[in-house]
Amino acid sequence: MDNSNIETTVLATLERLSVAYTLIDIDPEFADTRAFCEKYGYPTENSGNTIIVASKKSPAKYVGCLVKASDKLDVNVTVRRLMDVRRVSFASSDQTVTLTGMEIGGVTPFALPEQVPLYVDAKIMELDYVILGSGSRTSKLKINPGDLMQVPNMRVIANLSIQVS
Repeated sequence: MDNSNIETTVLATLERLSVAYTLIDIDPEFADTRAFCEKYGYPTENSGNTIIVASKKSPAKYVGCLVKASDKLDVNVTVRRLMDVRRVSFASSDQTVTLTGMEIGGVTPFALPEQVPLYVDAKIMELDYVILGSGSRTSKLKINPGDLMQVPNMRVIANLSIQVS
């Protein structure tokens, strides 16, 4: 997928899935979640991070995980169990771009490759809105978390994250 066209692909996916959204244009220097929240005044608790996790051994397996930015993904217990592999790690920036066409700071659950399961932390579903990547570092999406149910290959998972104190 051409990185310059990924946002267009994501927006087309949102339209096809009938997902209502607000597109928030941002400075790409502030695409990382904490920097975005500080610069644009959104609470971290309403921001989600879509993280790609990879198995360590061949054949490579990948999953997308969406957790609140204020929490930590439970990669070594919950995600490893869901993937049914012995060892996992966060996908590198290069792996993420190659797999999704999206750069870190812009990864979104919408328009992930069909073979990549999406696990969404149950805490995300309790929010009144969530801010997500748009596929690009130049914007964010504001959506109703219930609309994540439209994503193919998506499962809501309890305890996908650990609350950071």
